[in-house]
Amino acid sequence: MTDVPTPTPTPYAAPGAPGTPKPGTPKPGRHRVVVLALPDVIPFELSIPPRIFGRAHSPSGEPLYEVVSCTPVPGRVPANGDFDIHIERGPEELEHADTVIVPAAYQPSEVYEDGRLPPGLRDVFARIRPGTRIASICTGSFFLAAAGLLDGRPATTHWWWADHFRRLFPSVRLDPDVLYVDDGDVLTSAGVAAGIDLCVHIVRRDHGAAVANDTARRSVVPPHRDGGQAQYVHRPVPDDRAHGTSAARAWALTRLHEPIRLRDLADRESMSVRTFTRRFREEVGVSPGQWLTAQRVERARQLLESTELPMDQVARDAGFGTAQSMRAHLQSALGVPPTSYRRTFRGEGVHI
Repeated sequence: MTDVPTPTPTPYAAPGAPGTPKPGTPKPGRHRVVVLALPDVIPFELSIPPRIFGRAHSPSGEPLYEVVSCTPVPGRVPANGDFDIHIERGPEELEHADTVIVPAAYQPSEVYEDGRLPPGLRDVFARIRPGTRIASICTGSFFLAAAGLLDGRPATTHWWWADHFRRLFPSVRLDPDVLYVDDGDVLTSAGVAAGIDLCVHIVRRDHGAAVANDTARRSVVPPHRDGGQAQYVHRPVPDDRAHGTSAARAWALTRLHEPIRLRDLADRESMSVRTFTRRFREEVGVSPGQWLTAQRVERARQLLESTELPMDQVARDAGFGTAQSMRAHLQSALGVPPTSYRRTFRGEGVHI
C-alpha cells in the first residue's frame, strides 16, 4: 500500500473553459476508477460504481475517487432496456485507470457463445496497464475470463450462468455460491446487488470501515455483507405466518462483547435451536455462528481503526475474549494480523 496525498478541491468549470484539464486527464491524488460500458450493458449495474465510489469521502470531506465511464466506440451505447446511453469517453481512458470495472453486458455475443473476445475488444482490454486492479459485476466476469484474466484464479458470477460459465472457462476456479470473490488485483461479483457489496468492499479495503460505512449510509445500502455469503437463499424474506430472526440479530449486535449461545439467540425468537438455525440460514445465507464471527471481526476492525485501545481490550470488546483468538480470526478473515491492520489505517496519509 502507498500513501496518496489528499486532493485539493477545484471549482467547477465548464468543459473547455480556460484552465480546465483536458477530458480524460486524471485528477491528481485521486484513485481513478474507469467503468467499461459494453453494448447491451445493464444500466443498473453500470450506475453502481459512480454511485458508490462517488460518495466515498475522506474524514475531511474530500472525494477519494474519480469515476469515469468509457466505451469501445464513443457515442451511442445500446443498453439492456428500452433506451440507449451516450458515453463520450473512449477506450484510451483505460490507460489511466487505477481500477477498471466491467459491468454485465450481453454483447458481443462471441463472448457468451464460445468464450472469446473479438479482435476489437481484445485491443480494448490490451489498453489496461499491468498491475491495474480489475473487477466485474455479474456476467462482466465472462469478459474477464475471455480476456484470460481469470485463468487458474477463484471467481464468481451470477448463479444462473454458472454452468455455462464452467463449460466455456474450465480453467477458472468458479464458486457460484458467494456474493463476491476478492483475489487481490482481480475481483468478481454475482448479480445486481452483489455489485454494490463488491464496491463497498473495495472502499473498505482501500480506506477502512469508517469510510465504507459512511459511503454505505450515503447510498442507503448495507455497510457490509461478507463475500462468502450465499448468493441465493430460498426464502430471503420470511412469510407473514412465520417469525424471522431479525430481532435476535439486533439483540446480538448490542452484546458482541458477551458470550452468546445459539440457545440465547433462539430464545429471543421463541424457537427451538433447530428451527432457529434453519430459518437463520434461509434469511441470511450463513449459519448463526458464521454470522456472529463476521460481526465480531467487523467490530474489531472498527476499534482498531478508530481507537488506541490495547489489543487485549479490543479482543474483549469485540467478543473474542483473548488477543490470540482475535489474531487468529482476523488473520483468517483479512489475511493480516491486528497490529498490521491497525498500522495500515491509523498511519498518516490516505492508504489505498
